[in-house]
Amino acid sequence: MEPPKKSAPPRRTGPGGPRRPTDGKPAGSSRPARPPFKKRSAAPAKPANPHPARMAAAASGTNEPQRIAKLLARAGVASRREVERMIEEGRVTLDGQLISTPATLLTSLNGVAVDGNPVAQPAPARLFLFHKPSGYLTTERDPRGRPTIYDRLPADLPRLMPIGRLDMTTEGLLLLTTDGEFKRQMELPATGVPRTYRARAFGEISQAQLEDLFMGIEIDGIRYGQIEANLERRTGRNQWIEMTLTEGKNREVRRVLEHLGLQVSRLIRTSYGPFHLGELASGAVEEVRQHDLIVFRKSLKTPKS
Repeated sequence: MEPPKKSAPPRRTGPGGPRRPTDGKPAGSSRPARPPFKKRSAAPAKPANPHPARMAAAASGTNEPQRIAKLLARAGVASRREVERMIEEGRVTLDGQLISTPATLLTSLNGVAVDGNPVAQPAPARLFLFHKPSGYLTTERDPRGRPTIYDRLPADLPRLMPIGRLDMTTEGLLLLTTDGEFKRQMELPATGVPRTYRARAFGEISQAQLEDLFMGIEIDGIRYGQIEANLERRTGRNQWIEMTLTEGKNREVRRVLEHLGLQVSRLIRTSYGPFHLGELASGAVEEVRQHDLIVFRKSLKTPKS
């Protein structure tokens, strides 16, 4: 009698057809299992070719270098744009050598001169509230000889730069600062500092029409952002309207109201950020306390340069 035949290992089926017998070895590759992949922590990015001024600052432990235009604006010499113009005109030097570009990086203003006069290190920023009267231009000088705010400001004030502008016939709160960099930061729409105006206007308007401005409006191809507007009081066809906005485009309040069919006869800015006109008399100036200015600057958004 023949011995019984041994049965072959069961044939397993699956994707790719039947599998071969493994002779007792575990299925799959005979290679040892690899340890799990560990992702290396990324090293901090370093510039491939750092600017010499940054290398020198890092080696000496001094401040991070900044553009000379920004440093001079911070020192109250002029706004960034005006400083760039001064450099183009050859009025700015470093250790007696002309500065050729406003992008020059420096850690301090040591050795920098404007029109041959050494520039002092920036003092702490100062901020003043000015009740601008109607009939004055917000500029340092006018080619046509019209009166400017500097004709009205007291002579004993430091060199001041206006934050934003008010039209010649617009009155109310105008902020003035000694710090060109602070001025620029306040004027940028991205900073989002609210400005509030009161306008006396002639014509027909409803609160519902004013509330539509909350979604913004486009006039002659120019887009104006969110505006909060409220009808304060009405006498006949004259009304007072309060408007708060954050962009401050050129003649924005007047253009928006004129687009709605109103004639603006008087426009007053009553506040800029947390600073209010209050009872400040027309033509008067008042300095903001240093503590209040520091607290406000810490609360500001910091847009990219």
